[in-house]
Amino acid sequence: MFLNHHSRRHFLAQSGVGLSSLALTWLLQDQAKAAPVKPTLERPTFDLLPKPHPGKPQATAMISLFMQGGPSHIDLFEPKPELDKRHMQNFSGQIQYDNAAEASAKLFASPWKFSKRGECGTELSELLPHLGHVVDDICLIRAMHTGVNNHGQSINALNNGRVLGGRPSLGAWLSYGLGTENRNLPAFVILSDPQGLPVLGVENWNNGWLPSLYQGTVIRPKEPRILNLDPPPKLQGAVQKRFLGYLDQLNQEHLTQHPGEHDLAARISSFELAARMQTAAKEALDLSQETEETQKLYGLDNPKCAEYGTRCLFARRLIERGVRFVQIHTGNQHWDHHGGILTALPNMCQVTDQPSAALVTDLKRRGLLDTTLVHWGGEMGRLPVIQNEKNIGRDHNTHGFSTWLAGGGIKGGLAYGATDEFGHKAIDKVVHHFDYHATLLHLFGLDPLKLTFQRPGGTGSLLDGQDGKIVWDILKNGPHNAAI
Repeated sequence: MFLNHHSRRHFLAQSGVGLSSLALTWLLQDQAKAAPVKPTLERPTFDLLPKPHPGKPQATAMISLFMQGGPSHIDLFEPKPELDKRHMQNFSGQIQYDNAAEASAKLFASPWKFSKRGECGTELSELLPHLGHVVDDICLIRAMHTGVNNHGQSINALNNGRVLGGRPSLGAWLSYGLGTENRNLPAFVILSDPQGLPVLGVENWNNGWLPSLYQGTVIRPKEPRILNLDPPPKLQGAVQKRFLGYLDQLNQEHLTQHPGEHDLAARISSFELAARMQTAAKEALDLSQETEETQKLYGLDNPKCAEYGTRCLFARRLIERGVRFVQIHTGNQHWDHHGGILTALPNMCQVTDQPSAALVTDLKRRGLLDTTLVHWGGEMGRLPVIQNEKNIGRDHNTHGFSTWLAGGGIKGGLAYGATDEFGHKAIDKVVHHFDYHATLLHLFGLDPLKLTFQRPGGTGSLLDGQDGKIVWDILKNGPHNAAI
């Protein structure tokens, strides 16, 4: 009777040691799986002060030469002998057209000749004579892929990680993760085209859901390069200094009363930066300090490319002074050659080829290329078939296209990956946009999985759950640097 009628209290007392051990073991295992997230007791603050690279960085700055519209990889970067043989024959495969009304199934071989350039022997089009001079310093990726055929979505994929808008751009992420080395200049600078903004306009340098402190600062393509930079004569000198000191006091008091107001903090920071830029920005954009030889290198004496060359030279001077990320945009759809490609493509190459190559040359001779990553490319390539038979062009192709990188830990003299025999789809060593981003962040010593921002709806990142893989084969240093 006694054994069959133990009370619950008696049972627990007798078994306490055993249960405690089990409970402790279970708790330790549970904690090992996932430590509880502690609530944030203080609102976070954000700034542009330089931050340590979590990993070992190979790049500390980046210049992105964004060719909006979609340069034709078939005519510039990847010769296709089979396409030459089948010129004007009907293509039997399936193609996704953007403009079906003007579509044609007739294959169209490149009318421009390719030849091997540099010691590496990479084949380039005759439309890019200057790039041929630096081909041993670049990695030509011939198998880029986003897979979305519209300009806006593909721009988003390459610029902010997803096809949707409203997300932080690459420059914003680098500014957020690393800050800037020069407090007198912006961390993230945009050099826009005098003929207009690219597709999506200011969204290209958006801060998204990062604090607005990290959005891009636009330097105008014409004078005055930065509006309202100079104070009126009556406020210059000591008067301005006293006024700004008093304004700073008021701003800080107001900010203290509204902790965690990111937009308010960003506006205050923007005003402070504007005051410091009065001297620093003018000096950075003063090309009279450059030698005549340097100006000619960038083509400033050539009316065809002088404007673009000026912006490339600005980019080098800004990076040299500690700016983290500079992006140079061509105008709206300047590379979008649905028609008239026989004249329009050579024209755009004349605008950009010499200055782009000059940037690589100039960075290298100044010892800056080792730590400055240079990117050249658009959001898509073009199809191997004719669009608009009366005025020959090529339609969109985001399933396989080319871009090139130089410096900042990238192997030079390398042609990586390939599209199929017609240049339609990437088939060998495909680099998706999320692989591209994972690789860039790695070069900056940043972990793509740890560079995050806590949002009300969850944690956000550049990759945002996509399985981005570092493309080790294009890097100078890495665990998988086997010969290609």
